[in-house]
Amino acid sequence: MKSTFLLLCALLLSAACLAQTKPAKLLLLGTFHFDNPGLDVSKLNSLDILSPKVQQELETLTSRLSAFGPKKIFVEWPANDQPGLDKLYAAYLAGNFTAYVQKNHPQGANSFYAKNEIFQLAFRAGKKAGLTRIYAIDYKKTQFPYDSVMQAMQTAHQDALLQDVQAYVKSYETSMNRKLTTLTLPQILLEENTPASIRYNKAFYLDKINRAGTTTNFNGAFLVSEWYRRNLYMYSIVQKTVLPTDDKVLMLAGSGHTAMMREFAEHDSAFQLIELKDVLK
Repeated sequence: MKSTFLLLCALLLSAACLAQTKPAKLLLLGTFHFDNPGLDVSKLNSLDILSPKVQQELETLTSRLSAFGPKKIFVEWPANDQPGLDKLYAAYLAGNFTAYVQKNHPQGANSFYAKNEIFQLAFRAGKKAGLTRIYAIDYKKTQFPYDSVMQAMQTAHQDALLQDVQAYVKSYETSMNRKLTTLTLPQILLEENTPASIRYNKAFYLDKINRAGTTTNFNGAFLVSEWYRRNLYMYSIVQKTVLPTDDKVLMLAGSGHTAMMREFAEHDSAFQLIELKDVLK
């Protein structure tokens, strides 16, 4: 009897260890900003996110995301304002999100809080998945001296590189604005998460911005290092928050961020990347 008990304990301990070492399935959902605040380098047109057509697309999208079964959802919200996100999500779960926003955030009630992908997509998917919390991961104590980088290129007479950067930005604007006017929301998100789009998002920094300036000017490299730092800090929050029992997790952020997260996750034994196309099919 004693030997049987010890064997059972050993088996249970072994099973627990295996459960802890099994990588969590990580779904990276890169997106554009639904409310289009105009803060990015590229200037994009707006999608009528509140239209009945797009709202129905969001219902279908979030139903499939919730069916994926995420134990945690991470979003591009300031990590140092988790309490603020908690209050918003609690109001959403209680069915009084609009009233809460109008009372506490009246200036953004009809724009940011009404349209942003965190509330339209992540909150909706979280509620359907039965989650009681959405996790904030954004870190904004970094610098993004884009104008200084452009000036460094001009000073170094890097005319070809400057034109290449400007052409890249214009190309992205043209491509994305075409998608916004011709594709459905699911089609846009699938396009944003293809291998080609992911490579395109990453190439801007190392292939172009990092080359800026003379050999004694590192404005370009500094901007790239700040971009990496911001994303590494964000990723570290995910690493520290995901528990061994969280077998599936979803991260929703701008496609530039998720392109970086993919690079990190590919070298992280704690995660197994899941493709969006397989979840939405």
